[in-house]
Amino acid sequence: MQSQQLAEEKKAIDALSQAPDASAKGKWYVIHTQTGYENKVKQALEQRIKSLGVDNKIFAVIIPTRNIVVVKKGKKSKAVEKVFPGYVLIRMVMDDDSWLVVRTTEGVTGFVGAGLRPTPISEKEVAAIMKFVQQEQPRFKTKFSVGEAVKITEGPFADFLGTIEKIDEEKGKVRVLVSIFDRETPVELDFLQVAKL
Repeated sequence: MQSQQLAEEKKAIDALSQAPDASAKGKWYVIHTQTGYENKVKQALEQRIKSLGVDNKIFAVIIPTRNIVVVKKGKKSKAVEKVFPGYVLIRMVMDDDSWLVVRTTEGVTGFVGAGLRPTPISEKEVAAIMKFVQQEQPRFKTKFSVGEAVKITEGPFADFLGTIEKIDEEKGKVRVLVSIFDRETPVELDFLQVAKL
């Protein structure tokens, strides 16, 4: 469902960017929200846009998210990560009415910008954000940190203790220094092959 939402958001961005009257379709702004309220803010904004009749001024509300793989209790599971927690993208024509609709929505703490006026972000920045969000390779998310002592749970070094030297979240791997014959030997392992002590 999340990938469907991502596809719909990409489609909306592409349609708005390539419309002949793209400049009349407003600019992209960043709204700051209370952390954890991004989805509620999006839903509230979408309802208010319809009920207050400002759909000719506010065109898209997007929460940039991406799919990741999380390792919990020795198991991999898919999860959705907000790319910018506490922030929502909105495409709108900025005027007093549209500003008021957004600014008075519950959970919105303000617009990102210099001075009193919200500062729009460029189409190039929005395209870069969407490209980042849609990267195919899922990222692994783990609770390990460099220098942490761990126990190896699988493989030829099972039950050995070691210290994490390096973490590669893109590949879901850790390099652990294991003491073998009084020498520290680096061993590359999958996140699932080690556990916290």
